[in-house]
Amino acid sequence: MTAAEPAVPGAPAEPAVPGAPAEPAVPGAPAEPAVPGAPAELAVPGSADGTATSARARRRAQRRAAKAVPRRKLTLRERIRRDRVMLLLLAPGFLYFVVFHYAPLLGYIVAFEDYQPYLGFVDSTFTGLANFAQVFADPAFWQALLNTLEITALQLVFFFPAPIGLALLLNSILSTKVRRFVQSVVYLPHFIGWVIIVSIFQQVLGATGALPNMLDVLGLGRFDAMTTPWFFPFLVTIQSIWKDCGWGTIIFLAALLNIDQELYEAAAVDGAGRWQRLWRITLPGLMPVVVLLLILNLGNILSVGFEQIVLQRNSVGPEHGEVLDTYVYFHGIVDSQWGPSAAVGLVKGFVGLGLVLGANKLAHLFGQEGVYSGGK
Repeated sequence: MTAAEPAVPGAPAEPAVPGAPAEPAVPGAPAEPAVPGAPAELAVPGSADGTATSARARRRAQRRAAKAVPRRKLTLRERIRRDRVMLLLLAPGFLYFVVFHYAPLLGYIVAFEDYQPYLGFVDSTFTGLANFAQVFADPAFWQALLNTLEITALQLVFFFPAPIGLALLLNSILSTKVRRFVQSVVYLPHFIGWVIIVSIFQQVLGATGALPNMLDVLGLGRFDAMTTPWFFPFLVTIQSIWKDCGWGTIIFLAALLNIDQELYEAAAVDGAGRWQRLWRITLPGLMPVVVLLLILNLGNILSVGFEQIVLQRNSVGPEHGEVLDTYVYFHGIVDSQWGPSAAVGLVKGFVGLGLVLGANKLAHLFGQEGVYSGGK
């Protein structure tokens, strides 16, 4: 066997003879470098590239055939085994709601009994709807309901839009440092207890507070906002705004970040001003979140807070300061009228549920998703 002739530098390569067999590769010989700009060789049937192409085609055909075949429905045990990690992550929250929210619902049987703590649920006398009749015949209940609705209406009108407006103002601040500082300041009142907040308002708006003294110096006469009965619903609303307005901006600021910034840029190019961008882009982008929170707030329309009211109830008297939460406390806990108090709580629950379902249906009619999507 003769040795291969060395290639002569600069000599042209011999043309390939059609039909001639390809020269076998020499073991250990380096691969020929690819020439820049040269076209890629086509895959020849029977070659390695052709085999890879046909293998990919077979795999694609197998995948299409697998999709065409209906999959076997997994059993409950198989689905639990498949999603066991996610179920373990959900378990703490699920147990919390079961133990502290759903299990106590069984206690509403007290609303249909002449409940005595030393007898228990089983041995207490069943009275049917007598507790509800007693509650509806009590004038104090209707006065508490009227006060509750009055405070709720003021909070829906003034307190609910306040975080939206504050979130829009914070979002318009260009300096990131200034915006974060303002956010930190407006978040702080949320972490202050109602006892301290009521004390602060007493020092500012009370009979000897700063505001009455200033009005007296100006010759306008003193005005004690803390003990004026007709001003009590407005006082409660102002306190709620001062305490939780900043904290309520968190979810609206998050919703503002989800609005596509290219919409603002396109509107600015088209000549839209700041107010036009606000009405045409910002508010429609916030509308799903606003509707969702409004529906959820309607579910708590008969709950205006307990601690805030009970701290100031005696300042204006039960006639003007009694709400359903304090009514349940004083009649149920203090006076030991367990059955009627439980009946009031059950009525509150059904009214809240009905308002949520009705408001959610109304949101669907106006094209909003609401709390949940309605099935068709």
